[in-house]
Amino acid sequence: MRIAFLTAPEGVEQIELTDPWQAAKDAGHEPVLVSTEAGEIQAFDHLDKASTFPVDEVVGEASANSFGGLVLPGGVANPDFLRMDEKAVAFVRDFFEQGRPVAAICHAPWTLVEADVVRGRTLTSWPSLRTDIRNAGGTWVDEQVKICDHGSNKLVTSRKPDDLKAFCDAFLHVFSEGAG
Repeated sequence: MRIAFLTAPEGVEQIELTDPWQAAKDAGHEPVLVSTEAGEIQAFDHLDKASTFPVDEVVGEASANSFGGLVLPGGVANPDFLRMDEKAVAFVRDFFEQGRPVAAICHAPWTLVEADVVRGRTLTSWPSLRTDIRNAGGTWVDEQVKICDHGSNKLVTSRKPDDLKAFCDAFLHVFSEGAG
């Protein structure tokens, strides 16, 4: 399965990109780095610059049709940049409209709020997003990982880097169900 990993050109929390990416590769999937600009993205270790990664596809040219699922890594700045990009928001919304599974960790649900896809859904995130999620019509819970199937697709969410093992296990399980 081709899995889109959507990030902004900078601000993604590196471990929230690299751990799920490696888990997807180890499970035999093809992770694809999608961003709003060609070239490379700049990852961060909290507020410090970390590694750079090459962009495989640009969001305006990529289609949700060509992916089996979407992973949205966090980082504070990453989803804030993404939610200001109409093409990125539309790309995310397309996965929901097509019933394809989506996984988001930490601050990544900000992009889901902007795409107006959390209404009626139950999810978790970094705690500071709880009011945004509630205001967007979602139900926020403080759980290591939450799988919500009350909607057009399955949505997997987690709170923080400490939840990465559970997040990776959950999204790989859900994504494999969708491929079956």
